[in-house]
Amino acid sequence: MLYYLFKYLQELGVPGSGLFNFISFRSGMAVITSLLITLIFGKRFIAYMRRRQIGESVRDLYLDGQKQKTGTPTMGGIMIIAAIIIPVLLFAELSNTYILLLLFTTLWLGAVGFADDYIKVFKKNKDGLNSRAKLAAQIFLGIVVGLAIYLSPDTLASACPLKTTLPFVKDNEFDYSRIAWFVDSDQYPWVGWIIFIAVVTFIITAVSNGANMTDGLDGLASGTSAVSAATLLVFAYLSGNVIFSQYLKIMYLPGIGELVVFTSAFIGATIGFLWYNAYPAQIFMGDTGSLTIGGIIAVIAILVRKELLIPIFCGIFLIENISVMAQVWYFKRTLKKYGCGMHLFLMAPLHHHYQKKGIPEPKIVARFIIVAIILAVVSVITLKIR
Repeated sequence: MLYYLFKYLQELGVPGSGLFNFISFRSGMAVITSLLITLIFGKRFIAYMRRRQIGESVRDLYLDGQKQKTGTPTMGGIMIIAAIIIPVLLFAELSNTYILLLLFTTLWLGAVGFADDYIKVFKKNKDGLNSRAKLAAQIFLGIVVGLAIYLSPDTLASACPLKTTLPFVKDNEFDYSRIAWFVDSDQYPWVGWIIFIAVVTFIITAVSNGANMTDGLDGLASGTSAVSAATLLVFAYLSGNVIFSQYLKIMYLPGIGELVVFTSAFIGATIGFLWYNAYPAQIFMGDTGSLTIGGIIAVIAILVRKELLIPIFCGIFLIENISVMAQVWYFKRTLKKYGCGMHLFLMAPLHHHYQKKGIPEPKIVARFIIVAIILAVVSVITLKIR
């Protein structure tokens, strides 16, 4: 909103109003505003949730330090969502297709997560929202995102509606329609679109659930998400800049630079939330936050055509997901083979395995974030390693 106000003031010749033309200035204002929202209003929000006794019921009480977490306010994802949306509405160009798509993603997954938390907290149903309903919501979002990218004037202008970037490859543009090599893409263009939609849906579901799995220790999900978002901010800025994209020989995406403002607000919101979520947590984000931040990271990665790098810069989410799947697979396999189910890890997701080994929670979180930073650096240098 302020973007359009200052654009009007610039037309009137008001000195200084031209600052809002610069993405760097608006992204800086977005990160500061999101930080202030979480830091100033977070304390009041936590106090309100305590008064209403809207607290977490921790199941794994046999883990060290978990018992004391029972009753800690949850649904802190509301703080994160508010701290993202308000700065974006103030400083972003709201006519930008990518911004509108991310606002929809934030509100949609926020609503899904809120419904899940509401059922757990108020209805006293520990299972929360039906898993099929969650999956249906994620599939719907995947279809919306895929359609928006494919039909957007911005992506059509770049002549790459179905293209992505292959890491570590010199000629690194890849068209999803090439997967269906046995079909004439000119005669049946919808085949490529279906493949693209399927990939987008899978990525959104996987990353969103990965963030949900990671949200098990104080500050872990918010800290690693901020690192992943910082990586995407670099990609968005470079892909939206004609000079840098030509120099690095990466795909130039018109209008994508505006995502720097959104991503800055996202980073500010997660870091601001970390202020209260760091050990010992004063509030948990709940599914309202974890599903939302995972979905946002996935959609930004898809928009900047770096979704194939997700296994690297979202490596923490990936390993958490894999640890759960491996644990279930191994248990079922040994149960069938020996009649007694055995565990691959002491406990899954992986962060609980280290917790069971007696490593203090803050040390686990710090080490996971360090690993996330290393993976983020590796992701950025793939721009030159081909």
